[in-house]
Amino acid sequence: MIDLLDNFYPWIKAIHIMAVIAWMAGLFYLPRLFVYHAERASVGSELDHTFQVMEEKLLRVIMNPAMIVAWIAGLIMIGLGAFDWSAAWSWVKLVSVILMTGAHGWMSARRKDFAAGTNTRTGRTYRLFNEVPTVLMFLIVVAVIVRPF
Repeated sequence: MIDLLDNFYPWIKAIHIMAVIAWMAGLFYLPRLFVYHAERASVGSELDHTFQVMEEKLLRVIMNPAMIVAWIAGLIMIGLGAFDWSAAWSWVKLVSVILMTGAHGWMSARRKDFAAGTNTRTGRTYRLFNEVPTVLMFLIVVAVIVRPF
């Protein structure tokens, strides 16, 4: 089985990169939707409903599947030996990806707050949070490509 997967390694890596791009697009966009939702839509309004639909579809149709595919492809690559357990860069990447997954979970919980009409956070909170995926992406890319650690 490992030999078969070895032959498909470039494809697994390509799928991983495409899934990460889709996941990151959602991680960048969803907090922006939250900013405008928090600042412009009153609970129960037509705009509130529109934002809820957009946020839910972004999570369910794009972000969740992309995150799952990115994790599966990444774990397959780890299983094929693409991870150097003795190198600091590997650990920086792994911790950053776990934190990215946590950020995804936090956003998912905030979407549920909006859906329940119980959001208490301001647009400023979501603007600041919008930087979290950017910082984590920077750490991941530098760790994998530059490997300064």
